[in-house]
Amino acid sequence: MRAVIQRVTGASVTVNGGPARSIGPGLVILLGVRETDDPAVIPKLAEKCAHLRIFEDEAGKLNRSAAELGYEALVVSNFTLYGDTSRGKRPSFTHAARPDLAVPCYERFLAELGSQGLRGVQHGEFGADMQVRLCNDGPVTIVIDTDEWKK
Repeated sequence: MRAVIQRVTGASVTVNGGPARSIGPGLVILLGVRETDDPAVIPKLAEKCAHLRIFEDEAGKLNRSAAELGYEALVVSNFTLYGDTSRGKRPSFTHAARPDLAVPCYERFLAELGSQGLRGVQHGEFGADMQVRLCNDGPVTIVIDTDEWKK
């Protein structure tokens, strides 16, 4: 799985033109599932995201986590994180998981993240038309690829 984590002062997602689902300070997590992913890594990934020390402490060091500070998270499924651009100019998405694997992984990630001590977790909807608005703070953006954990 791939997670692109952004530290934000606020963010929202609008799903299919509906009302915005908003958070204050916290994390925006774009989550992609690969065709070969093992759902067993989901608890570790959720814990890692919620407890990443990417918020400043009193000394200005990145030493605090969203969970520690009682912040929120906004999670959006994003199969394009597995876009392969190695050939041509049009990305191939053949490595992205099909919905029968991706949807349960996305939903389990939401549940696991919700148990990590965050104040709240908002989310988009898998496969929906979504518009995401955010104010990246710093900017701080971290990419986690669980395939790297196998090395």
